[in-house]
Amino acid sequence: MSSAAIAWIDSPAPHGRWGEPGALQLPLDDRGLLLADGIFETVWVEAGQPWLLEEHLERWTDGARLLGMEPPPLAPVLAHTIAEAIRRSGIRRGALRLNWSRGSAASGGGRGLAIPRHSAHRCWLQLTALEASFSAVRVIVSPTERRQAGSLLSRCKTFSYASAIQARRQAAAAGADDALLSSSAGGLCCGTAANLMLRQGHHWITPPLASGCLPGVMRARALALGLATEGVVQPDQLLHGDGAVLLNSLGCRPISQLDNQPLPRLEGAESFWRRLLRR
Repeated sequence: MSSAAIAWIDSPAPHGRWGEPGALQLPLDDRGLLLADGIFETVWVEAGQPWLLEEHLERWTDGARLLGMEPPPLAPVLAHTIAEAIRRSGIRRGALRLNWSRGSAASGGGRGLAIPRHSAHRCWLQLTALEASFSAVRVIVSPTERRQAGSLLSRCKTFSYASAIQARRQAAAAGADDALLSSSAGGLCCGTAANLMLRQGHHWITPPLASGCLPGVMRARALALGLATEGVVQPDQLLHGDGAVLLNSLGCRPISQLDNQPLPRLEGAESFWRRLLRR
């Protein structure tokens, strides 16, 4: 079978259900649907293999622990399902999204913010054909949306992207492609769906986790390889640096313009991304 996308959800147990993303459903009392009470990971798939899966699953587990959720399934459980998604869809290159919701109250019919004493956590995944992106982006600094430096939610990849959506709307209204979010602690933090990296000479600077930026997997790779260091980044530094990118697992996009002011042209975004991707 070949498809532009395929999905799997873990019910009915024990083998779950396969189908097109629009054909599968969540129960209406799932807290991920009602309250965005869940976390996810986006994994790059290339040559029929999920890249940096171990790092993604480690962040997935850390996020569940921080938010008081049950541990999500890990590689021994997921490996077969991921391989089956690739086999069924025929997708050799694309984006794999792993979802983990606090699920539904075990007794059914639960509502409200109170966390049920017993809830059936729920897992589902979606694999979509996609090309990595390295095209340049024009950005603004969102006038209203920011990352909260001390929030637990800023440290996890949660279902809630409402703030990012509003920032994207502001960018589109200004004729830009994306928005940068400021930190409540000061300075710039990140893009709506990517980490911010500033080039200075032969080195990269990225806002610290204390700013409230997501602990991105590719960001962590750049730090671990000694290619980047943490530091506060102000808007004027982008204008006077040697270029900047928005980096995530699905690409590395040079920033060409900030609030209608051009940034230095930056080459080699794809080679930088692929260096981080290597095992």
